[in-house]
Amino acid sequence: MKLVSAHKLLFSMLFVLNLSFLQAQEVWTLEQCIDSAEVHNKRLRINALEMESSLQQENVVKGYRMPKLNLNADYKYFTDLPYQLMPMSVFGGPDGQFKEAQFGVPHHLNADLTLAIPIYNPELYGNIKTTKAATELTRIQNLKSKEEVFFEVSSVYYNAQIIARSLDFIDSNIVNAKQLLKNVELLQTQELLTGTDVKRARLKLLQLEKERETSSVKYERVLNVLKFLMGRPLSESIDIDQSIAFKKIENYEATSSLSVQLAEARAELLYTQINTLKKSRYLPSLNAFVTYGTTGYGYDQEPNRFLNFYPKGLAGIQLSMPLFNGMVTKRKIQHKQLEIDATSIQLELMQDQAEVNIENAIKEKNNANTAMEMVEEQLKLAESIYDQTILQHREGLVSLTDVIMAENEVNKAQMEYLATIIEYLKADLKLKKESGNLLIK
Repeated sequence: MKLVSAHKLLFSMLFVLNLSFLQAQEVWTLEQCIDSAEVHNKRLRINALEMESSLQQENVVKGYRMPKLNLNADYKYFTDLPYQLMPMSVFGGPDGQFKEAQFGVPHHLNADLTLAIPIYNPELYGNIKTTKAATELTRIQNLKSKEEVFFEVSSVYYNAQIIARSLDFIDSNIVNAKQLLKNVELLQTQELLTGTDVKRARLKLLQLEKERETSSVKYERVLNVLKFLMGRPLSESIDIDQSIAFKKIENYEATSSLSVQLAEARAELLYTQINTLKKSRYLPSLNAFVTYGTTGYGYDQEPNRFLNFYPKGLAGIQLSMPLFNGMVTKRKIQHKQLEIDATSIQLELMQDQAEVNIENAIKEKNNANTAMEMVEEQLKLAESIYDQTILQHREGLVSLTDVIMAENEVNKAQMEYLATIIEYLKADLKLKKESGNLLIK
């Protein structure tokens, strides 16, 4: 029994270790990183809450056009009843003389229901349109923030891929450098090379190892930024798909960029605000109201103590016409008009800038497409020259300096190859963004 339990325990431990290893080696594609950012990125979560708040504010403003029903009640006790002046002529006295008198009872109760119905209010209906425009502005701002996060995630992901590819190149170069060092050391033992050549080969190896260490640290930093944008904890171990999907994609169908849509939404918001101000400046407000309740009068002194209630009810219409408010509305209209003029110019600026950015991105993509074939051929040629130089060095036909120079040409071709890929990917990313295609999956 103990042996069986030990086997079960060992199997469980191996299963847990294997599961942890698989989790640590989880590979994230770009689409998975973007999906994670869409759900967990704190900036986007804040924007989602702001969008929900904007919708609630729109509902609040719409609620003002609904009828309002209020219950009002009050109780008053008069320690001194109010005085009224009665003309003495009423009681047969002389004209032009008055006598003070106190009317009423000390206890006064009032309770009623009041129904207020807004019939027309230009400011209220203008505010409803304004909140709709503000909600649309918030929605586009939310999309704009999402676009920016997606752009950042894609850029960082591409940088991580490029660094990973450079690490592969460096590892391959280190293998070649170690093999070269062995060959040089062997030739030195045969007194065919000097100690200086060995030092040069060892120096080249040390330089590559130092370069790999630097690139590894840079790769970890980039992954940390990627995890931050994805909304993942920094302690989580992730890896990316290192295969770069380099495809020569044709230009995208151009639509209005979110920057232009955002400027248009701001302009629409200003238009609704200025229209509301203009209407509230001249148009009246009309409200209907209905009140029904009771009024109680009480007296607590002998011999006539009582508390009697009497019904009351009324209905009416209230008209409020603005005549003069110190030129405040006029000044607000002038202020909004200046904002509209500035926004119109800004919209034209955004449209012109989008056209320039699209044109530049297309040229960068075309240039990268053209350069890619050249740098691929250069890399193949540099690798071929390096392999031939290694063989010639083994036969003693070329010096170690020629080998190092050939290796440097390979390194240079590798970096140019990666730089061209970066240029293409970033140009394609910019073109997606400026043409309004970045959020389209």
